[in-house]
Amino acid sequence: MSLEYYRKRLVELRAQVTKEREAKKKDNERYAAYVKNASSPSSKASYRKQKIDHAASHDRRIESLKREIERTQETIKRERERAKRK
Repeated sequence: MSLEYYRKRLVELRAQVTKEREAKKKDNERYAAYVKNASSPSSKASYRKQKIDHAASHDRRIESLKREIERTQETIKRERERAKRK
C-alpha cells in the first residue's frame, strides 16, 4: 500500500482516539449524574460498577488505538526505507 494511505490512516486513528476520550468523558459525567440521583444504595452501587466497567472499556479501546498508531508509524518507516533502497 502507498505511503499516503498510511498517513491518512494515522490521521484517522488519532481522530478516533480523540473521539474515544470524549466518549469516555461523557459516559463518566452521565454515570456520575446517575449515581448522584439514584434513590437506593443498591442502584448507586450498580451505577458505580457500570461507570467503572464503561471507563475500563474506553481505556482498552484507547490503548488498542494507540498500538495501532504505533504499528502504522512502524509501517511508514519501513515503507520509507524500502523507497530509499529502490
